[in-house]
Amino acid sequence: MKKIVALTLACTTAMGLFLSGCAMEDDAAGSNSSSTGTQREVVVCGWGENIDEDLFDLFEEKTGIKVIYQTAESNEMMYSKVAMGGSGYDVIVPSDYMIAQMAEEGLLAELNFDNIPNFSLIADRFKNLPYDPENLYSVPYTWGTLGIIYNPTMIDKEIDSWEALFDMQYEGMTAMIGNPRDALATALMYLGYSINTTDEAQIREAYDLIAVSKAAGVYQGFFMDEIYDKMEVGETALCTYYAGDYLSMYMNNPDLKYVIPKEGSNWFVDAMVVLKDAKHKTEAEEWINFICSTEASLRNMDFIWYASPNQEALEQYPAYYEEQTGEKLPDEVYQVMAAPQEVLDQCEMYLNLPAETRTLYNDLWTQMGVE
Repeated sequence: MKKIVALTLACTTAMGLFLSGCAMEDDAAGSNSSSTGTQREVVVCGWGENIDEDLFDLFEEKTGIKVIYQTAESNEMMYSKVAMGGSGYDVIVPSDYMIAQMAEEGLLAELNFDNIPNFSLIADRFKNLPYDPENLYSVPYTWGTLGIIYNPTMIDKEIDSWEALFDMQYEGMTAMIGNPRDALATALMYLGYSINTTDEAQIREAYDLIAVSKAAGVYQGFFMDEIYDKMEVGETALCTYYAGDYLSMYMNNPDLKYVIPKEGSNWFVDAMVVLKDAKHKTEAEEWINFICSTEASLRNMDFIWYASPNQEALEQYPAYYEEQTGEKLPDEVYQVMAAPQEVLDQCEMYLNLPAETRTLYNDLWTQMGVE
C-alpha cells in the first residue's frame, strides 16, 4: 500500500474544483469457482505498476485461477502486439479510443455479463461512453485526467496553460509525453482545436508547434515511464502526464504540482476487454468481475492512485484511506485522483479517429523521429 506522509499537496488547477456527489450501489459477490485438473489461468496485459499485485494472489485464493501479468508502455505498443496476432493475452486494459479502434477491427470479444455481475457497481456515468456505446466489449477499470506536472522550485511562476510546453524559457527543462495521441493533443488544445479534430491542416499545425519546439531544444526528450525518475529527482522541471501518476511522483517529491490547463484537457477511461482469440474467456470474465468488486477497487485505488469507476469505492475511499493510514485524505488529493464533474465537463474524451487520420498521426510521429 502507498501512504502519503505529511500530506499538504501542492496541487493547482486553472479551473474550480468541487467534489462530485456519488450515489451508493449494491455490491455483488465476486466469482468463486475452483480449478479442476490442470490449473486454470488468465493472461492479462496492463500498464506497468498499474495494479496492486497482491490482488493476483487474492484472486487465485478465491477462484483457483492463476494470473499471468504482462505490461505494455503505451496504447500504441499494446495495439501493435495484439494486431499482429499471437499475443497470448486474454484480457488487456487499453484506453477508450484504442478500445473503439480494436472493436472496429474485430479484435475484441463480446462480453457475457452474466459472468460479470459486479458490473452493476460501475457508476452509470462510466457506461455507454462513445468508445463502447452499447457496452458490448468493455468494463471500465480506472479513469483520470491528463495535465501538466511541474516543479515550482525550478520554475518561478505558476503554470496554467499548455503554452508552457512550447515556451523557450524552459529550454532543456521540459519533457514531452512519448505517444502521438497525447503529444499532439497538448498542441491542439493550446491552439484552440478539438483533440478529436480530423482537419489535416489543424493537425499539421499542432505537429509543427511540437517539431519547432523539439528543434529549438525545449525538450529533453519524449518519455513515458521514464518520466517518473526525471520528475522525482528534479532532472526535469515540466512535463505532461496523468493525474494518478502525478500522485505517485508526488510521494517521492512533494514539491511537484499538477495543473489542468485553462484551455481544458483530456479525461480518459482505461477499460478491461477480452481479446477475440482469448484462450481463457471464462477465466477472463471472472477476473474482470473480481477487479470490479468494491474490495479490489479500494485496494487498487490505494496502490495506484487512480480513481475506480466503482461507485461504492469512490464513496468509501477517503474513509478507507484513513483506516489504512491513520491520516485523513486531503481533499486536494482526492480531487486530483477523482476529478469532479465540473472539471470533466471542461475536458474532452478521445474518440476513435478515422483510419486516414490515424495514418496521418503515425506518419507525423515517424517524421518527428520519436522512437
